[in-house]
Amino acid sequence: MAIDKRFIGREYGPFSYTLGAEKMREFALALGGAHPAAGTPGEPPAHVSPLLHDAQAAKAGPYGDLIAFPSFAVVFAIRPFGAAVSDPELGINLLMLVHGEQELEFLDVMRPGDVMTTTGRISEIYEKAGMEFVVVTSESRNQRGDVVVKGTWTAVVRG
Repeated sequence: MAIDKRFIGREYGPFSYTLGAEKMREFALALGGAHPAAGTPGEPPAHVSPLLHDAQAAKAGPYGDLIAFPSFAVVFAIRPFGAAVSDPELGINLLMLVHGEQELEFLDVMRPGDVMTTTGRISEIYEKAGMEFVVVTSESRNQRGDVVVKGTWTAVVRG
């Protein structure tokens, strides 16, 4: 059954998320290839910027605090996409869904304590090669109302 295009424009959110320093640090070190041991995230690999994990170095850096690895934004910015594809009114069979792609545009850094508010909307629904595509665009703002991350998320529904 085709996904009804009348859902184009449907909005999801706002969703709120407060960034925590430890989660940001662990995320950066995990992506950087640290080897967790004995309850610690392990030693930071040399190629991981200290701005992402060393509070003292980060305070002396250009942003005055730790900053999040850019893809950390997925932790909170994906919420409208998740809400859209699981919206019972759309009738998407989640067993047939593949997360097709995502694009993120970063307009500012993310710091510990930032409260991100994310909203999103279905911007496209279309068919191609016998599959259906649902595109959700999102926008995440910090506690000052500044747009920090814009996202485009595409779901592919097979069969």
